[in-house]
Amino acid sequence: MDARHPYELIPLFTAGILLSLWLIGSHSLMIAKPELVQGWLKKFPRSPLAGQILLGIGMAWFWLLVAPDGMGKLSALQMDLGEFNNIKGLLRLLVPAVYVAVCISVRDFLAVRALGLLGLMLAAPLLQAAFLKDPTSRLLIPIFAYALLTKSLFWVGMPYVFRDAVTWATASAGRWKLLSFGGLAYGVVTLICALSFWRGY
Repeated sequence: MDARHPYELIPLFTAGILLSLWLIGSHSLMIAKPELVQGWLKKFPRSPLAGQILLGIGMAWFWLLVAPDGMGKLSALQMDLGEFNNIKGLLRLLVPAVYVAVCISVRDFLAVRALGLLGLMLAAPLLQAAFLKDPTSRLLIPIFAYALLTKSLFWVGMPYVFRDAVTWATASAGRWKLLSFGGLAYGVVTLICALSFWRGY
């Protein structure tokens, strides 16, 4: 039986395909429907429903990392926390309590904070997929992951920077197109590398 964590089993090829498809899809929508996407982005920071849904996903994901043994597939993502393993039981109790408390007490920018939490959770499997793999082009994934980590830390601690970034990006049509085509190009390059160099990794 493979004792490695499921994150360590993610193929570089699979991570590359999924990341590239997300980048291509989201940035293609930004190009095709700029008014729709801009309007959604401006409303997103103060959407309580979006915040509650995203926070729920993020907290559930974290709970799976500290899940108890003997729960079948629910225990599959359980992670060794080293010196903090002895507080896993407490964390399992705190996670749902914190979710409820945050949804009740945090009104401003909950959606952005929750998005930041998801970003922090997502970076780990992306980094593991590219860890110690041979193709130099694999660095496309860690570069994206570290950028995501950096942004997510700001979104959690200083969520108004998301609003400011959206304001800056939507202030000019040329700026919006530059960002949209830049993200699309990154996705296309990642897809080409995945199909050309990352098979078998």
